[in-house]
Amino acid sequence: MKPEIEQIEKAAAALKGITLPTNLIYSPVFSAESGNEIYLKPENLQLTGAFKIRGAYFKISCLSDEEKKRGLIASSAGNHAQGVALAAQMQGVKATIVMPKTTPLIKVEATRKYGARVILEGDCYDDAYQTARKLEKEEGLVFIHPFDDYDVMAGQGTIGLEILEEMDDVHAIIVPIGGGGLIAGIAAAVKAKRPDVRVIGVEPDGARAMTDSIFRNKIQTLDRVDTIADGVAVKTPGSKTFSIIKDLVDEIITVSDPELMECFLLLLERHKLIAENSGVLSLAALHKLKERGKKIVPVISGGNIDVVTISSMIDRGLVKRGRIFCFSAEMPDEPGQLLKISQILSDENANIIKLDHNQFKTLDRFKQVQLEVTVETNGHDHVKKIIKALEQGGYSVERVY
Repeated sequence: MKPEIEQIEKAAAALKGITLPTNLIYSPVFSAESGNEIYLKPENLQLTGAFKIRGAYFKISCLSDEEKKRGLIASSAGNHAQGVALAAQMQGVKATIVMPKTTPLIKVEATRKYGARVILEGDCYDDAYQTARKLEKEEGLVFIHPFDDYDVMAGQGTIGLEILEEMDDVHAIIVPIGGGGLIAGIAAAVKAKRPDVRVIGVEPDGARAMTDSIFRNKIQTLDRVDTIADGVAVKTPGSKTFSIIKDLVDEIITVSDPELMECFLLLLERHKLIAENSGVLSLAALHKLKERGKKIVPVISGGNIDVVTISSMIDRGLVKRGRIFCFSAEMPDEPGQLLKISQILSDENANIIKLDHNQFKTLDRFKQVQLEVTVETNGHDHVKKIIKALEQGGYSVERVY
C-alpha cells in the first residue's frame, strides 16, 4: 500500500491557506559545484520551520470528532513535535509530545509555545517513541506517528506536487530520510504524476537504517546512531515507508557529517538561509550524483537549529572548505623568527586569527620553540601555497586542522 494520488491531492486542498508557499530558489553556487541546475525547495521557511506541519495538519483533519476529544500524543526529535503542536492548536485539539532528552532546546521551547504538553524521555527518537506508545494506552490518547502513517505521508507528498507544478521538466528530486515519511509521500506523488522523475533519498553515514534495510531487503534496527543530523537519527525505519521506498525510490545516497557542515556554511553564506543539520542532507548529496546538466531539486527539510550549534557548524564548515587553517611549526628560539613567519604569512595573504608561541611544548625548550598559528584562508589551494612557502622558508609544518 501507499498514499494514493487522490489522497495526496485531498491533502493539498486541505493545506491551502494553512501552509506557506515555499517556491523554488535557483542556486548558482550549488549548480556550479554539482554540474547541474539546482533549485532549492526551502521547507526551512515553512510554518514551524519544517515540512512536518503538512503531514500533521492533514492527519489531524482526518480524525473523527471522538478521536479529537481524546487528545493526541506524538513522539519526535523536534520538527514533528512542532508540527503536531501547531496543527493541534489550529484545530482546537489537546496534544502531548514526547521528545528525547537530547533534543535541541530551541525545538523543545517552540513546541511548548504552541500549547503542547512536553515530556522529555530517552536519548534518541526510539526511546521517546516507546514512552509515547505507553502513554497512548494509559491515557487513551490518539497517537500521531511522525512517518509510518499514510495520511501523514500524503501530507508530506504535497511537496512533490508543488515541485511538479512549478517545474514540469525537473529531472530528479533529492529528499532526506529519517523514518522515511517525507520521501515516501513525495515519491508516491511524483511517481503517480511523472514516473520518469527520479526520486533520490539521502541518509547520514551514522544513521543509515533505511539504506541497510533496502540492501538486506528487510527492516534493520541499528545498534546506535551517531550523526549531527539529529532530525533523522532513527534506529528503525517505518514498515510502511520501507515498502514504499523499496518500490518507488530510485537511489539512496549516504553522506558524512563534515559534508553536512560544508553545505550548511555554503547555504548560509551564499543564500542567507539557515537549515538544520538534517535539512542540508539533500545538498550534501549533490556532488555524489552521476547526473550532469540536469534540473535537480533538493528539499531543504527544516531550519530549526540553535545558535550555539550554528556557531559550531560555521567553524567546522570553514575548516572543511579550507577557509580556516591551523598549523604548528618548531623554530629556533632566536630573535626575529616570529617576525619571519609572520612575514611569510603576510606575503601569502593569510590573515592571522590566533597565535600561540610556546617554549614548553618542545623536547629542547632552550633551543626550539613550538609555534601554533590559526589563519583565515581562501580555500584549499591557498592553504597548499602557504604550506609550500613556509617549507621553502625552512620550517617543518604540521597541520592541526
